[in-house]
Amino acid sequence: QVQLVESGGGLVQPGGSLTLSCVASTSSFSLAVMNWYRQAPGKQREFVARINSYGGTNYADYVKDRFTISRDNTKKTIYLHMSRLQPAVTAVYYCYRALHWGQGTQVTVSS
Repeated sequence: QVQLVESGGGLVQPGGSLTLSCVASTSSFSLAVMNWYRQAPGKQREFVARINSYGGTNYADYVKDRFTISRDNTKKTIYLHMSRLQPAVTAVYYCYRALHWGQGTQVTVSS
């Protein structure tokens, strides 16, 4: 059973930064492809970023150069550093791995 627990969300002003974390309870974390998704109010859940076991990354076009995904295998944790935030990125952010979802963490960008 894989459990994913996100944290780090909150309210931030436009232009600000935030770093999300996702801790995974799995013995094979270092081999896992880990993902961030998000779901804005009234919209479908969508892909944000992915990191593979070698540290290779992929991003949705709308977050390139503003978001950075990283991982720490010793802590079984992935991160999503978000910068230059704008209200349009307000959403619940979810960690995902192989059919398992976390509970999500709310990110709200507002003045």
